[in-house]
Amino acid sequence: MKITLDTRFNGSLGPVTLREAVQQLKERDLACTVALDTVEKKATVFSDCVERGFTPLRSEIMAAYYVAERDATTEAFDRGLITRGELETKHAALARRLLS
Repeated sequence: MKITLDTRFNGSLGPVTLREAVQQLKERDLACTVALDTVEKKATVFSDCVERGFTPLRSEIMAAYYVAERDATTEAFDRGLITRGELETKHAALARRLLS
């Protein structure tokens, strides 16, 4: 399953997109960082939760958000929409915001 910002899942308050869930976590000051060495594992757990209809933990939501943003930026580069410098800048900014 490809994780995108529009991926829908069951949040604690009902159906929500990944984008909406991260925004809600940020509004409640509940957003967290994720250790670099656990990002892929937590994103996989997020996908499993989505497929089974379970509510993922906030660290899994944030890991999925990181993966979705990273992949979208990489895809923009692959399509020639951004330069390598922009790609590297965006990836570095994303890592500073979300990785611990």
